[in-house]
Amino acid sequence: MMRINALLLAGAGLLLLAPATAQASCTFLKPVGAEGPVVKKQVQRPKGLIGNTVGRTNWNTDFIVDQPYSSYKLFFTADSTDSTSYPIEAFLKFSDGSNLKVVDEALQPPLGTGRMFGPFAQVQGKSTTQVNFKVGANKDPKATGFSYRVSVQGCR
Repeated sequence: MMRINALLLAGAGLLLLAPATAQASCTFLKPVGAEGPVVKKQVQRPKGLIGNTVGRTNWNTDFIVDQPYSSYKLFFTADSTDSTSYPIEAFLKFSDGSNLKVVDEALQPPLGTGRMFGPFAQVQGKSTTQVNFKVGANKDPKATGFSYRVSVQGCR
């Protein structure tokens, strides 16, 4: 049986009938070590003495999952442009130490344009603790200098 929502438009005397729709309620997740839900970064070369092998980069951004969600949406926006494509990966990290790669793409987005990845459903039997966004890779040093923004939503 279909549930119906009725809406009476004030002053018009009109009664509109429409099926009730289940809207997902989404909340921005808090990034680790940052203020606000949107993280702005620039692709950098690895830092450290050994460089490409074990050097530290700013490629990874983790978002805290502090309650159960049924799905996740990941958002990426280009703040600069270049003729090079940029490797983008994203992972759901679980409480048992395992993870699931949900994004593995190379994008060449124009300035100011973005992309939503997902929604990605919560994995049954797993407890998600973080969502990781990774932009940049040792195998693509030409991506150095690219600026971007990322954010993640958890949805019920």
